[in-house]
Amino acid sequence: MLHPIESRPTSPVAAAQLLERRPEVRPQPQPRGGRPGAGGGEDDPWHTGAACRRDEVGLFFAPSKEPTAARLSREEQAKQVCARCPVLLECREHALAQPEPYGVWGGLTAAERRVVLARRRRRDAELREAARVTSAAARRIAG
Repeated sequence: MLHPIESRPTSPVAAAQLLERRPEVRPQPQPRGGRPGAGGGEDDPWHTGAACRRDEVGLFFAPSKEPTAARLSREEQAKQVCARCPVLLECREHALAQPEPYGVWGGLTAAERRVVLARRRRRDAELREAARVTSAAARRIAG
Protein backbone atom coordinates (compact mmCIF):
# COMPACT_ATOMS: atom_id res chain seq x y z
CA MET A 1 0.00 0.00 0.00
CA LEU A 2 1.28 3.47 -0.85
CA HIS A 3 1.25 6.33 1.61
CA PRO A 4 -1.55 8.75 0.61
CA ILE A 5 0.79 11.75 0.38
CA GLU A 6 4.05 10.18 -0.69
CA SER A 7 4.60 7.74 -3.51
CA ARG A 8 6.70 5.44 -1.32
CA PRO A 9 5.39 2.16 0.09
CA THR A 10 4.36 2.21 3.74
CA SER A 11 5.68 -1.26 4.58
CA PRO A 12 8.68 -3.39 3.60
CA VAL A 13 6.32 -5.97 2.09
CA ALA A 14 4.69 -3.32 -0.08
CA ALA A 15 8.15 -2.02 -0.94
CA ALA A 16 9.28 -5.50 -1.99
CA GLN A 17 6.14 -5.93 -4.09
CA LEU A 18 6.66 -2.54 -5.72
CA LEU A 19 10.27 -3.44 -6.44
CA GLU A 20 9.18 -6.72 -8.02
CA ARG A 21 6.83 -4.88 -10.41
CA ARG A 22 9.37 -2.40 -11.69
CA PRO A 23 11.80 -3.20 -14.49
CA GLU A 24 15.18 -4.58 -13.52
CA VAL A 25 17.54 -1.73 -12.70
CA ARG A 26 20.96 -2.85 -11.58
CA PRO A 27 23.47 -0.18 -10.57
CA GLN A 28 27.16 -0.61 -11.13
CA PRO A 29 28.71 -2.57 -8.24
CA GLN A 30 29.78 -0.31 -5.42
CA PRO A 31 32.72 -0.86 -3.07
CA ARG A 32 31.75 -3.04 -0.11
CA GLY A 33 31.90 -1.96 3.46
CA GLY A 34 30.39 0.30 6.05
CA ARG A 35 26.75 1.05 6.58
CA PRO A 36 24.34 2.53 4.08
CA GLY A 37 25.40 6.08 3.40
CA ALA A 38 28.84 5.61 4.90
CA GLY A 39 30.58 6.16 1.59
CA GLY A 40 30.61 9.19 -0.58
CA GLY A 41 32.80 10.31 -3.39
CA GLU A 42 32.73 9.89 -7.12
CA ASP A 43 32.26 6.10 -7.27
CA ASP A 44 29.09 6.03 -5.18
CA PRO A 45 27.41 9.45 -5.30
CA TRP A 46 24.03 8.12 -4.18
CA HIS A 47 25.48 7.70 -0.67
CA THR A 48 25.85 11.44 -0.23
CA GLY A 49 22.08 11.95 -0.15
CA ALA A 50 21.31 9.07 2.22
CA ALA A 51 19.22 9.90 5.29
CA CYS A 52 21.13 7.29 7.34
CA ARG A 53 24.31 9.39 7.18
CA ARG A 54 22.86 11.35 10.10
CA ASP A 55 21.93 8.31 12.21
CA GLU A 56 23.80 5.90 14.44
CA VAL A 57 25.33 2.85 12.72
CA GLY A 58 23.92 0.60 15.46
CA LEU A 59 20.45 1.32 14.16
CA PHE A 60 21.18 -0.43 10.86
CA PHE A 61 23.30 -3.37 12.03
CA ALA A 62 22.60 -5.83 14.85
CA PRO A 63 24.91 -6.10 17.82
CA SER A 64 25.94 -9.64 18.69
CA LYS A 65 23.42 -11.66 20.71
CA GLU A 66 20.65 -9.07 20.27
CA PRO A 67 17.31 -10.29 21.70
CA THR A 68 14.56 -10.74 19.10
CA ALA A 69 12.28 -8.01 20.49
CA ALA A 70 15.15 -5.52 20.53
CA ARG A 71 16.15 -6.50 16.97
CA LEU A 72 12.62 -6.03 15.66
CA SER A 73 12.34 -2.64 17.36
CA ARG A 74 15.74 -1.52 16.02
CA GLU A 75 14.92 -2.71 12.50
CA GLU A 76 11.61 -0.83 12.57
CA GLN A 77 13.43 2.36 13.61
CA ALA A 78 15.95 1.87 10.80
CA LYS A 79 13.12 1.34 8.31
CA GLN A 80 11.54 4.61 9.46
CA VAL A 81 14.79 6.38 8.57
CA CYS A 82 14.81 4.59 5.21
CA ALA A 83 11.18 5.57 4.53
CA ARG A 84 12.13 9.25 4.41
CA CYS A 85 15.35 8.69 2.45
CA PRO A 86 15.62 10.23 -1.03
CA VAL A 87 17.94 7.43 -2.22
CA LEU A 88 15.93 4.48 -0.85
CA LEU A 89 15.72 2.64 -4.18
CA GLU A 90 19.39 3.21 -5.06
CA CYS A 91 20.41 1.87 -1.64
CA ARG A 92 18.12 -1.13 -2.00
CA GLU A 93 19.42 -1.97 -5.46
CA HIS A 94 23.00 -1.65 -4.18
CA ALA A 95 22.25 -4.12 -1.36
CA LEU A 96 20.56 -6.54 -3.78
CA ALA A 97 23.32 -6.31 -6.39
CA GLN A 98 26.18 -6.86 -3.93
CA PRO A 99 24.37 -8.71 -2.14
CA GLU A 100 24.78 -7.20 1.32
CA PRO A 101 24.33 -10.04 3.85
CA TYR A 102 23.72 -7.94 6.98
CA GLY A 103 21.80 -4.92 8.15
CA VAL A 104 18.92 -2.80 6.95
CA TRP A 105 19.56 -1.41 3.48
CA GLY A 106 16.97 0.42 1.41
CA GLY A 107 14.26 -0.28 3.96
CA LEU A 108 14.71 -4.06 3.80
CA THR A 109 16.31 -6.43 6.30
CA ALA A 110 18.68 -9.15 5.15
CA ALA A 111 15.84 -11.71 5.31
CA GLU A 112 13.54 -9.49 3.24
CA ARG A 113 16.30 -8.98 0.66
CA ARG A 114 16.75 -12.76 0.40
CA VAL A 115 13.03 -13.04 -0.44
CA VAL A 116 13.31 -10.36 -3.14
CA LEU A 117 16.38 -12.08 -4.64
CA ALA A 118 14.63 -15.47 -4.62
CA ARG A 119 11.62 -13.94 -6.40
CA ARG A 120 13.90 -12.35 -8.99
CA ARG A 121 15.69 -15.65 -9.61
CA ARG A 122 12.37 -17.45 -9.97
CA ARG A 123 11.04 -14.77 -12.35
CA ASP A 124 14.23 -14.86 -14.41
CA ALA A 125 14.03 -18.67 -14.67
CA GLU A 126 10.40 -18.45 -15.77
CA LEU A 127 11.27 -15.84 -18.40
CA ARG A 128 14.15 -17.96 -19.72
CA GLU A 129 11.86 -21.00 -19.95
CA ALA A 130 9.17 -19.00 -21.73
CA ALA A 131 11.75 -17.68 -24.21
CA ARG A 132 13.04 -21.21 -24.81
CA VAL A 133 9.54 -22.57 -25.44
CA THR A 134 8.68 -19.65 -27.73
CA SER A 135 11.90 -20.09 -29.66
CA ALA A 136 11.29 -23.83 -30.09
CA ALA A 137 7.73 -23.20 -31.28
CA ALA A 138 8.92 -20.59 -33.78
CA ARG A 139 11.51 -23.03 -35.18
CA ARG A 140 8.82 -25.71 -35.63
CA ILE A 141 6.54 -23.28 -37.42
CA ALA A 142 9.35 -21.99 -39.66
CA GLY A 143 10.85 -25.36 -40.41
